[in-house]
Amino acid sequence: MKKKVLSVLLSLALSATVLVGCGGDSETPAAGSSKAGSSEAASSGSGGGTDLEPVTLKWYLHGSNVTNDKDVLAAVNEYLGEKLNVTLEPIWGTWGDFDTNAVLALQGGDDVDIYFTCSWSANEYNKFARDGYYVRLDDPDNNLIEKYGQDVWAILPDALKAGSTIKGSDGVGVYAINGYKDYATQNCWDINVPLLEKYGYTVDDIANTDYFGFGEIMETVKKGEGDSFYPLLVEGAVLERMATNSIIVTGDSSVGAMLSYYMDPTDVSKPGSAGNVILNKYATEEYQKFAEKTREYYLAGYIDPAMANTSQANDARTAHQMAGTYLIGTQSYAMGYEVQASAERGFEVAMVPAAPAYVDTTVAQGAMMAISTASKNPERAMMFLNLLNTDPYLMTLLEYGVEGTHYELNGDGEVVFLEARGDYTPWTNGMGNVTQLPPLEGQGKDFWQEFIDYYAQAKGIPIIGYTFDPSVNPDVETAMAALGQVASEYAMSLNTGFVDPATALPEFLKKLEDNGIQKVVDEANKQLEEFLAAK
Repeated sequence: MKKKVLSVLLSLALSATVLVGCGGDSETPAAGSSKAGSSEAASSGSGGGTDLEPVTLKWYLHGSNVTNDKDVLAAVNEYLGEKLNVTLEPIWGTWGDFDTNAVLALQGGDDVDIYFTCSWSANEYNKFARDGYYVRLDDPDNNLIEKYGQDVWAILPDALKAGSTIKGSDGVGVYAINGYKDYATQNCWDINVPLLEKYGYTVDDIANTDYFGFGEIMETVKKGEGDSFYPLLVEGAVLERMATNSIIVTGDSSVGAMLSYYMDPTDVSKPGSAGNVILNKYATEEYQKFAEKTREYYLAGYIDPAMANTSQANDARTAHQMAGTYLIGTQSYAMGYEVQASAERGFEVAMVPAAPAYVDTTVAQGAMMAISTASKNPERAMMFLNLLNTDPYLMTLLEYGVEGTHYELNGDGEVVFLEARGDYTPWTNGMGNVTQLPPLEGQGKDFWQEFIDYYAQAKGIPIIGYTFDPSVNPDVETAMAALGQVASEYAMSLNTGFVDPATALPEFLKKLEDNGIQKVVDEANKQLEEFLAAK
């Protein structure tokens, strides 16, 4: 593995003070696609492209659906050439291939400069920073944020700065730049509105029940649409959290999450009935009830079997969304996503909250960009991230494509996508500061200020800031590796109803016990107690 010595590739730095909190900044860069309007942000901290040697930056992104980027890259590289003397080579990782290929690239020493990372992907931020794969950006002896990233750092909300500050291979510091996106979690039911209304139901019928009460509606629609139609479109891990009011415990296994913390769905700033305790998720009454209901829905033909197949699930889910061949889906929501989804899918999409929005460590690390310690040009990579996140022209170009080719602006300055957008659809929230973008058609000119206000009011959960670190105890770290493999055998199948919990769940629990789940739970709670005592 790469170790601390690799950080000698860096140059120029300073210490940065991180403000811990949950509020958002009151201002954001003006959205728009005007190249002229972005000149000040573009040049800030870079010194101008003419003063720099030409370099190529490789950039590994997640969640992409890009089959033709020729026109976009021509415009991007013309602009980056002027500003930074950079040629950009994006690697468009998809929901299906990113986890495997990004980790292989990192561990294989590939010459990728910038990686998408986060709290939930296989190249998980905390672990890979601890293991020496990501550059510390605020190293006291070699600080890139001070020299090249002051602009982006200044606009990030405090909650995101706090989420990026972790204990990595070079000490406590910042190892990635957060994307300024939704920084509170709100899990929502993704509703195919025309199909729902076709059978005499309304969005209120969804809002006035919960996961355990969807059976009648799904039965009606299933009968009407036929045996090959699956009304419940699920991402298994998200579905489980929505049904049980549990959160992701940051630092849990990325292979198969095993830990749960339950919150109060009526007031997310309070703990649930279990209190401030970390539990073995699969041994709780909440999980058993969820698994039994999900199995019932699966046997009724409401869930596509592909949702239980790790190599098929993400692509199949996307295909069902785009074709409208679903009724109720799961979605970790970003404000305004229904407008984007409706435009992309060609029918009205509604988002119905399953619980109030909340802020936790995981969502604060929900989408980030890290500079690899294998990068030969970390300084230029930081310049690029600074420019990307403070320049509306560049961000809009990379997010939405070329104006007149991939989109046009209506009379209200809102984006209307054109046919070519279908060949160029990066994951919007996976790139950076989305508050620079022009609003989408139907969002309204004040959308981004409303966005900022919406996330600023979200409450933090009682254990916000807590991150479980299994590496402090070698026995626990070893157990985590074994438990992750066990979870990968059972969790997805149980979360999607593919197997019978009456037999599979006891087998799963026995294997978890045999591989040391209790020592992991004990260590997680020990660290939580220490964290709460220090608050």
